[in-house]
Amino acid sequence: MVPLFHRDLGGAGQPPLVLLHGMLGSSRNWQTAGADLAEHFHVSAPDLRNHGKSPHDAAMTYDAMRADVLGWLDAQRIARATFVGHSMGGKIAMLLACRHPERVERLVIVDIAPKNYFWPAHRQSFAAMNELNLGDLRSRAEAELRFEARVPSWPMRRFLTTNLERGSDGRWAWQINLPVLTTALPELEKNPLAAEDRFAGPTLFLAGAKSNYIEPEDHASIRPHFPAAKFRVVANSGHNPHLETRAEFVAAVLAG
Repeated sequence: MVPLFHRDLGGAGQPPLVLLHGMLGSSRNWQTAGADLAEHFHVSAPDLRNHGKSPHDAAMTYDAMRADVLGWLDAQRIARATFVGHSMGGKIAMLLACRHPERVERLVIVDIAPKNYFWPAHRQSFAAMNELNLGDLRSRAEAELRFEARVPSWPMRRFLTTNLERGSDGRWAWQINLPVLTTALPELEKNPLAAEDRFAGPTLFLAGAKSNYIEPEDHASIRPHFPAAKFRVVANSGHNPHLETRAEFVAAVLAG
């Protein structure tokens, strides 16, 4: 277990809500949507291991991340919370809810399903990051330009560069644990749930209308794990509703 850094996004004194980011993301991704949700909840967003400001570790599995989040809950003295998990963070939230239902008030899973994935775009992104020569890099904008051959999506190129940090010596470095995440990608694409895993509490699956991460045919395989599941599609959004269509995302979370 590693101790997680987190951002308190406001709403102290209200029911706790925990936001879990996706692969290559961090708590920074939640700041604006989190501030909106803080009108109704006390919102916290941890950085998961090997991401953001949280510690690096050689292990990168869903069980390890579940244990980290449980340890963080205990450290924050949060007995029970609503969880909103995006992509990889959604898989962690699903596993946590099934294995520790007493800690989960309500579950919101954002654009991910409990199934195996194969993400060619992620492999291209990791290839681009591993190929980047940090020794002569002058800016994030220059990194975006160097990514063009591997990563056709400009928003994705810009997103990847948010993981670059300049040190006091002026040199750029990856804030993420790039070697460990690269090796762990096939494991992180897998479904973390066992056949018997089940969470009977209120659960909402939010899918982006322009994304194919949750397909209608996935509903039948979701229900055995989450019998109370509701499904909602966020119009005009891709894989990141909390960033692309924030108002609609916040409204959907609050509506339940």
